Amino acid sequence: MVAILNKEIRSFFSTPTGYLVVGIFLTLCSLFLFVFSGSYNILDNGFADLKPFFDLAPWIFIFLIPAITMKSFAEETRQGTMELLLTKPVSIWNLVLGKYFGALLVSFIALLPSLFYVFTIYALGDPLGNIDIGATLGSYLGLVLVAASYTSIGIFSSAVSSNQITAFIISVFLCFVLFFAFDGITDFKLFGDSDYGIEYLGMSYHYKSMSRGVLDTRDLIYFLSLILLFLSFTYFKMHSTKIKA
Repeated sequence: MVAILNKEIRSFFSTPTGYLVVGIFLTLCSLFLFVFSGSYNILDNGFADLKPFFDLAPWIFIFLIPAITMKSFAEETRQGTMELLLTKPVSIWNLVLGKYFGALLVSFIALLPSLFYVFTIYALGDPLGNIDIGATLGSYLGLVLVAASYTSIGIFSSAVSSNQITAFIISVFLCFVLFFAFDGITDFKLFGDSDYGIEYLGMSYHYKSMSRGVLDTRDLIYFLSLILLFLSFTYFKMHSTKIKA
């Protein structure tokens, strides 16, 4: 697994792809938070609060992470190296986890420089340090789990398609549905009284819950279950491919 993880990291940062991912994420966040006027602009809001960043980040990740994961298995299939990879003395789980953690590490590297925003808000607060540390830590943990969930979805999408663009579109669609669609159904009351509890199925509900700074085991179990579910789907897809090969 470690060898595959290292291979994935090298493949990302041996080309401009990895640097573009980090640069695009930080540039977009910085522009929306400090330059563009609007609800996400921290200076316009006048509050020493990183809530705009944590509201914005899942939207950017919904496109950025599928762009990271789309080539994980699709590229191997397109180049015809998938069969060779599956004949290596590496278990399918190690293969899947190596690909998964490689892509996830790139996402974390992109997220790490955002800690600069915390120090910025800390310094801009009046009085100095007027920032809700508990809510900030809870939001970061929630964002890490959202990124981990998106990555597992992206890895699965890459496994079911040999075309990177198709894998990207499938991943974006699934991430959007699992994060935002259930809230939309609840807001529009599409099923009347039956809407009760539908929002619990979406990532957004559990992410917002963690952003309040209160850690609930139900939120942790939800995200970990979602990650394991899509990694299992990927495992079964790779197992099926190995049998056919």
